[in-house]
Amino acid sequence: MRRDEFTEMRAFLEVAKERSFTKAAARMGVTTSALSHTIKGLEARLGVRLLSRTTRDVAPTAAGERLRAGIEPHFAGIAAEIVALGHLSEELSGQVRIVCTDDAVDTVFRPRLPRFLADHPGIKVELMVDNGYSNIVESQFDGGVRLGESIAKDMVAVRIGPDVLYCIVGSPDYFARRPAPRTPQALTEHECINYRLPTAGSVYAWELRDGEREFSVRVEGQLTMNNTGPVVQAALDGVGLAYVPRDLVKDQLKARALREVLARWCPTFQGYHLYYPSRRHHSAAFSAFVEVFRYRA
Repeated sequence: MRRDEFTEMRAFLEVAKERSFTKAAARMGVTTSALSHTIKGLEARLGVRLLSRTTRDVAPTAAGERLRAGIEPHFAGIAAEIVALGHLSEELSGQVRIVCTDDAVDTVFRPRLPRFLADHPGIKVELMVDNGYSNIVESQFDGGVRLGESIAKDMVAVRIGPDVLYCIVGSPDYFARRPAPRTPQALTEHECINYRLPTAGSVYAWELRDGEREFSVRVEGQLTMNNTGPVVQAALDGVGLAYVPRDLVKDQLKARALREVLARWCPTFQGYHLYYPSRRHHSAAFSAFVEVFRYRA
C-alpha cells in the first residue's frame, strides 16, 4: 500500500468513527478542509461514495461500512503491534481499558487488582462501569466483562470468576414489618427493589428455579434502579427485598445486616468472563492482565 493510500484509509476510518469531519480532523492534527479533500480523493479513486454527509451528521454508506469492516481490524492490529514493540523492555507498561458491571468490580476485580497494580507499576487500568453492555470495538475498550451466558459468538471469552449464585435478601428492619416469604409466589405481596435493564429498558424479572424447572417472577415495589450497588444499599436501608449476587452481600449476611430468603429457589449462573475480539492484536499489558485474572478453580 502506498503512503498516500494508507493516509486516505486512516482518514476515512477516523471520520467514520467520529461521524464528524471536525472531530476527526482534530484527532489527526489536520484542517477540516484538508481532510475533506483527502476523503473526496479516496472516493474518486475508488469510484464509489463512502460517506453520507448531512448538515448534522456524517455516516458510512453501505459501501463505506463494508470498507470500514474490512480494514479496521488491520489498522487496529498495526496499532497494537506498535504498542507491543514498546513493551519489550523488562517492565510492562501501557493502559488496559475494561468495561464491566458494577458488581463485577466488587466481586472480581477488587480482591485481585491491588496486587496486579503493585506488580506492574507501569500499567494503568481503567475500569468503566456500564451495565448497558457497550460495544467494546466502537468504544475502543480492550475487553468487557459479562456472565458467561451473555458472550457473543465472535468473541474470545476467558473465565475470570466462579459461578455466580444469586440470592434474595432483606434487612432485619424490613422483616420486622413483614413476614419473610415462604414461596416465590409470596413475593407479589412484598416490596421488592426492581432493576431496570440498561439495554432493553425493561424491568428485570427475577429468575428462579424449582429443581430443573426455571421460571421468572415479575415483582413490584416503589423503587427501581439500574445499578446493583445502590440496590444492595436500598435493601440495607430497609426499602425492600433485593435480588443480587450472593458474593456481593456475603459480608452483610455474615454480620446479619441482611437476611437471605427463598434460598432453595435461587439459581446459579455461569461465572464472569472477560471477552475481547478474536481478530484483534493485543498489547503485552492486556495479555498480562488476562493471565492474572484468569479463573483457576
